[in-house]
Amino acid sequence: MSPTFRSLANPNYRRYAVGAVVSNTGTWMQRVAQDWLVLQLAVNGGTAVGITTGLQFLPALLLSPFAGVVADRFPKRQLLQVTQVLMAVPALVLGVLAVTGVAEVWHVYVLALLFGVGTAFDAPARQSFVSEIVSADDLTNAVGLNSASFNAARIVGPALAGVLIGVLGGGAQATGWVILVNAVTYLAPVLALRRMDPATLAHVDPIGRTPGMVREGVRYVRGRPDLMLVLMIVFVVGTFGLNFQMTSALMATDVFHKGATEYGLLGTFMAVGSLSGALLAARRPVVRLRLVVGAAVVFGATEVVAGLLPSYAVFALWMPALGLSALTMITAANTLMQVSTAPALRGRVMALYLMIFMGGTPVGAPVVGWVGETFGARWTLVGGGLMTLVGVGLAVAWFLTRPEGRSRVLTPVGAAGSLGPRVWDNQAVARAQK
Repeated sequence: MSPTFRSLANPNYRRYAVGAVVSNTGTWMQRVAQDWLVLQLAVNGGTAVGITTGLQFLPALLLSPFAGVVADRFPKRQLLQVTQVLMAVPALVLGVLAVTGVAEVWHVYVLALLFGVGTAFDAPARQSFVSEIVSADDLTNAVGLNSASFNAARIVGPALAGVLIGVLGGGAQATGWVILVNAVTYLAPVLALRRMDPATLAHVDPIGRTPGMVREGVRYVRGRPDLMLVLMIVFVVGTFGLNFQMTSALMATDVFHKGATEYGLLGTFMAVGSLSGALLAARRPVVRLRLVVGAAVVFGATEVVAGLLPSYAVFALWMPALGLSALTMITAANTLMQVSTAPALRGRVMALYLMIFMGGTPVGAPVVGWVGETFGARWTLVGGGLMTLVGVGLAVAWFLTRPEGRSRVLTPVGAAGSLGPRVWDNQAVARAQK
């Protein structure tokens, strides 16, 4: 089998991957359909869409630390089956309300919030469960394939939703049928999880309930300078760099004077680059801290260049480079966080990672928007790229002040027998448990 797809030789991972691609496609279909439904129902559609998106992502910011504790306390295979149901039920209810013609905007708000609660508990369990399915040798490959699955669904899902909504009449009822399709897709991961062979999964004993479990996870990360460096970089990139939905829209409309179709194509071009980055990551046998740092620097520079490009055509052709560099950094950071973390704390660590990765957006998006209004749309990219470069530089400077910094930045992570910061890990576990 090709090195790019070697994790698929594992029957459990193969089942998991099939369920994930079906569910991811349905999720992207619902995102398009839900936004379209809100636009059909609300007077101020743009504001209502923003509120819906905020409500859907709010639980991830508020509940991630507790979701990480749940992921460490309960068997992840069973927990993930529960979270799939928690996401399927709001989708089912919203779909029925839309199809029957009784949906109102407040229905969408409430159900988006409930859907977000399910997502908040699903994400850390799903992220950390991958390391129980595949060996340490294949974890980098599996994380890369997960990203490839997500980005393939990102390309197919919105297009499929658009076609179905158009064929079914284009109104609120049409969106309801698409949302119902998403509700059904959650059966795929549930069936995949149930059909796995538990005997071939890496057995990680769930931990008992003890006081201060969230603080224990935070202390563990604080005791690991390598993980702190990754989190700093992820925060900076996520806060100032990964605002593509806003920056691309401003560039398409304000700078190049294009319409919705051309704006949509920019997302497709970027998704192609993201998919390529994910597949390249799947071929990478090991991950180093310097890969996370280097990819973040390349991404920042690529974003600066994007803000200076002279025409829509050149800008669109540059989008795959942005997607490629962003996915390389994100996948490397995700893999490093998983493979070098103590199994008993992996759920809490990944929850912190996801919270920091997503938590910067509410801070950065208004800043980037103000920059666009004040200095022009090009500065949303130029400024974001420069802030990314400065932030990464400061994070590396902090890391190199640590006694272990200069040697550990070159340590490979991900290959069997070379998990790298094992001494740090033992010390961090001891500090976390005090």
